[in-house]
Amino acid sequence: MDKSEIEARIVELRQEHRDLDDAITALVEKGAFDQLQLQRMKKRKLALRDLISQLGAMLHPDIIA
Repeated sequence: MDKSEIEARIVELRQEHRDLDDAITALVEKGAFDQLQLQRMKKRKLALRDLISQLGAMLHPDIIA
């Protein structure tokens, strides 16, 4: 992946993360919700955060001098 592809993927993943966050909030505010569905959504949200971090590290690698 080149830099522009990584940046585009990060933008997509951040949007999905925000959408998932909104969906989780709406589900919890609704009151009656499926606990398993909520756990899966939260797990997906964490996976997205980790993937965003990994891609970000590809763009800005830590260089120890």
